[in-house]
Amino acid sequence: MLAIDRYVLVCQNRTCISQGAKRVLQAFQAHQTAPYTIRGTGCMGQCGKGPIVRVLPEDVWYCHVLPEEVPAIVEQHLLGGKPIQGMTC
Repeated sequence: MLAIDRYVLVCQNRTCISQGAKRVLQAFQAHQTAPYTIRGTGCMGQCGKGPIVRVLPEDVWYCHVLPEEVPAIVEQHLLGGKPIQGMTC
């Protein structure tokens, strides 16, 4: 497990919500483990690529995230330290 704190930001603005962002946020909350914090946010300026997920401090952006992809992001990136290249934008 990595020792750094990470923040997972999930857009909860209109466009992303219409593309399923509420379910993505719920999926991250269901897979919550340390050392990361999950936050719903306002618009991150990537409308049309949503649902958008941004991981800080690395500043990695994931586009078109589906709830069923959340476990892979948690395991590979948040816990394993390796962003998933095919999903980043």
